[in-house]
Amino acid sequence: MGFYADRILPRLVEQACGMPGMDKLRRRTAAPLSGPIIEVGFGSGLNVGCYPESVTEVTAIEPADLAWERAQPRIAGSRISITRGGLDGQRLPFDDDAFDGALSTFTLCTIPDLAAALAELRRVVKPGGALAFCEHGLAPDSGVQRVQRLVNPIERAVAGGCELTRDIPSLLDQAGWQIAELDQFYAPAAPKPWSAFSLGYAVNL
Repeated sequence: MGFYADRILPRLVEQACGMPGMDKLRRRTAAPLSGPIIEVGFGSGLNVGCYPESVTEVTAIEPADLAWERAQPRIAGSRISITRGGLDGQRLPFDDDAFDGALSTFTLCTIPDLAAALAELRRVVKPGGALAFCEHGLAPDSGVQRVQRLVNPIERAVAGGCELTRDIPSLLDQAGWQIAELDQFYAPAAPKPWSAFSLGYAVNL
């Protein structure tokens, strides 16, 4: 990773994803989960403290060493065990059916081979387990979509490969995850091209 991606981008992501009011969305996202879970795109640990009581341990997938370093104070204050289990969501070093569920917040927009990552999550999450997600992506309105397509190359370049135009629910469905609950809305804290959120969970059938 270059200097920008390694030392600057994790700080920018932490600021952008740590805006006031996000904890409420994070708690709502994680609410369906229980038991041992895998969290892809753990970042600097902004979900720590938002897991429900039913979650017993978290295995974190995080490629950025700086983000993991910045997460340490949050991890130290966690009531449950959190361990770093890998760097790449596209290739998970775990046995089949290793987890009761999975969590992703503002990560599926960035993974280069999302189909591979979603297949890997299906492999390591037990049948019937949930993938809880809160993601930004393709807006429901055509005018906003036009702006997203226009600025997407810039977004990809400066935000670590982030794609504004991914239809996250459709991609989950295509990967074999069955959407069980979905709420789509514009978050009030950011311009619409960046705040078209999809929040819910899908089941591994």
